[in-house]
Amino acid sequence: MSKSRITAIGSYVPEKRLTNVHLEKLVDTTDEWIIQRTGIKERRIAGENEFASDLAYKAVRNMMERYHASIGDVDMIIVCTMTPDFKMPSVASLVQAKLGIQNAGALDLNAACAGFTYGLHMANGLITSGLHKKILVIGAETMSKVIDYEDRSTCILFGDGGGAVLVELDETHPGFLSSYLGSEGEKGKNLYCSNFSASMFAEDIIKNDKIVQNGREVYRWAVTTVPRGIKQVLENSSMSLSDVDWFVPHSANLRMIESICKKVHFPIEKTLYSLVDYGNTSSATIPLSIDKAVLEGKLKNGDKMLLYGFGGGLAHAGVLINWSVS
Repeated sequence: MSKSRITAIGSYVPEKRLTNVHLEKLVDTTDEWIIQRTGIKERRIAGENEFASDLAYKAVRNMMERYHASIGDVDMIIVCTMTPDFKMPSVASLVQAKLGIQNAGALDLNAACAGFTYGLHMANGLITSGLHKKILVIGAETMSKVIDYEDRSTCILFGDGGGAVLVELDETHPGFLSSYLGSEGEKGKNLYCSNFSASMFAEDIIKNDKIVQNGREVYRWAVTTVPRGIKQVLENSSMSLSDVDWFVPHSANLRMIESICKKVHFPIEKTLYSLVDYGNTSSATIPLSIDKAVLEGKLKNGDKMLLYGFGGGLAHAGVLINWSVS
C-alpha cells in the first residue's frame, strides 16, 4: 500500500524553437514528411551554456512559484536524465546546490525515456518504506547535445525540456495505485548513445556520443511491449482500463502512440502527449505532458492516470496514479 502522493508540478522549456521548416534547411526532409510520420511540429533547443541542471532547476522554480511549495525539507532529489552536465557530479547534486537544500540525498537515474516513471516508482518506494518523507523527482534533458544534425532519422525527433514533481508522505490519501517495470537489454543495440564502449553486442559503434536509433525495431518493440505492460499495471491494481481517465505515454512519436491506443482500445482523445510542440524530450516528456494538461485545465483532482515510459535500455515502466495535487 502506497503512503505517498504527488503534491505539486512544474515545467520549463528553453526559449529557442527548432521548427520543421528550420530542419528543412539542415537535412533532406519536409514539414509535411515529419508531421505525417511523427506528429511533431517543433522542438525546443537549449542554449550553448544551458544544461540539464539548468532546465531541472527552472522546472522546480516554476513549481514553487505556482504552488507555493516549500522545498527546504526535501530529503531526496532524484533527477532522471540521460544527458547530464557532467559524468560527475550528478545533476541532482547540482540542483541541490542551486536550490540551497541542505539535508537531502541526491542521485541521477538513467533509464532514458522510461526515466521519469522509474523515478516516481523509486520515490514512492522510498517514502512508503519510511526511509524518506519528501522527494523531488525531476526529468530533465538536453537531447540536442547528443543529436547528429546530419542524421535525418534522429534529428527530427528530439528536443530539450524539464519537468518536476514533489512527492510527499500522505498515508491518508496516497496517490500511487500500482506499477510495473521491465527491461530487454538484449535489444539495447536498437537505441543507444555510446560513451566508453567501442562496441556493443559484437557490433561496431556507429557514432560516439550521439544517439543512434533503429526506429523500425524500436517502434515494433514499443507497440507490443507497452500494451502488455499496461495490462500488468492494471492487473496489479485490480482495475480495468475503463477506470483510467488519462493515458500518458512517453511522447516518442504520435503514430506510435496511436498504435498503442488502438491495440489497447483506449481513445486517443483521452491520451496526453507533449511531442507536437516539444518533440521527444526523453525523460521529460511525461511530466511535460501532465503539466500541459494541468495548465489547460484538463486534469482534475481525482482523475486516474496511467503513465508509461519506454525507450533506451530497452527499459519500460508504468505507474498508475490518482491525481490529487494541492
